[in-house]
Amino acid sequence: MTDKKLSADELKKAALNYHAHPVAGKTATALTKPCDTQEELSLAYTPGVAAPVRAIADDPEAAYQYTNKGNLVAVITDGSAVLGLGNVGALAGKPVMEGKAVLFKKFANIDVMDIEVDADSVEDFVKTVKNISPTFGGINLEDIAAPRCFEIEKALIEELNIPVFHDDQHGTAIIIAAGLLNALEISGREIEKAHIVCLGAGAAGIAAMRMLKSLGARKIYLVDRKGVVYNGREEVNKYKHEFSRESSRRTLADAMNGADVFIGVSGPNLLKPEMLKTMAANPIVFALSNPDPEINPELAIKTRDDIILATGRSDYPNQVNNVLGFPFIFRGALNVRATCINTEMQIAAVKALAALTKEPAPQSVVDAYGVDKLEFGKDYIIPKPFDPRLQDFVPKAVAEAAVDTGVAKDR
Repeated sequence: MTDKKLSADELKKAALNYHAHPVAGKTATALTKPCDTQEELSLAYTPGVAAPVRAIADDPEAAYQYTNKGNLVAVITDGSAVLGLGNVGALAGKPVMEGKAVLFKKFANIDVMDIEVDADSVEDFVKTVKNISPTFGGINLEDIAAPRCFEIEKALIEELNIPVFHDDQHGTAIIIAAGLLNALEISGREIEKAHIVCLGAGAAGIAAMRMLKSLGARKIYLVDRKGVVYNGREEVNKYKHEFSRESSRRTLADAMNGADVFIGVSGPNLLKPEMLKTMAANPIVFALSNPDPEINPELAIKTRDDIILATGRSDYPNQVNNVLGFPFIFRGALNVRATCINTEMQIAAVKALAALTKEPAPQSVVDAYGVDKLEFGKDYIIPKPFDPRLQDFVPKAVAEAAVDTGVAKDR
């Protein structure tokens, strides 16, 4: 829990002050080599720089030895789906991309360039990223609206030989899946038999349901603004159609009747208490709309005292936070120079996160969050972002999966 909740005006003032002072923005360039003498200047630039230039010209793989490519990720957006703010444009998305750079560096010591691209078409965006890709060891796509985000990621994965990862899709999906596996275990359920309702059919919803299917989920009801995605419904795009099912259920309320799991990646206050009451015993609710969840947490607990609840907020237990995933997933991929981040690597991250939660939490983590204890159970189904063990558990699992599936250049 946070020590103090700021009002909206106080938060706005604090945030603007944070981003403006003492210098504008949140990132800067740091030098990794000395350049204090004439000799060092000659090595850093001309004439000394010619030696690595020639080495890379002869063997492009030498770039990993002589440049920062191997530890450099591009965080790229078109600004079309920034947080909950919508299509604010590429430039307005820059504070978020800088924030992502801070998290990469803070949690996994990965360097980042944030890149904001004005592109009206999928083709233009893909061409831009492809053209600048030689600079980087990996590409993190961010805040790109569906369905174009699916098309962009697919095209770049096919054309590039470095990891391409859309965090709004896969990062969210990985953290959801890790928490859900633990919640299912606590409630005595098997994922293959669980009745799962997903409210929200954008990037996060589609990717999360794909991940759950890969883990064995079979009974998924995908719900969008028009209701349940069912066989025969008109105007369903190909991504939603993956989850179309034969069913007489049409509304969210219909889908929720008897459900074991609710996953919300939609908007505030869409899950009504009446719907929650119709869920099965020990319901699992991931109300992830942020800052206002699909149901108020206090109301949810008051309605069902047997609930296992997760949100996207830091001031409640079980925060589904992407920072648990992307820095460490990229760290693992970069460590073995993986050419992609495949499904097996993502599942490895899911299982590592789920397993870490069951390990005794270090006292430093307990103290950092101001609680008496952190033990695997209803209020602790996902690790905490400042758990230092994440740096070992997740990258190692991801790297091993990369090696096992043959996409690692280094072993």
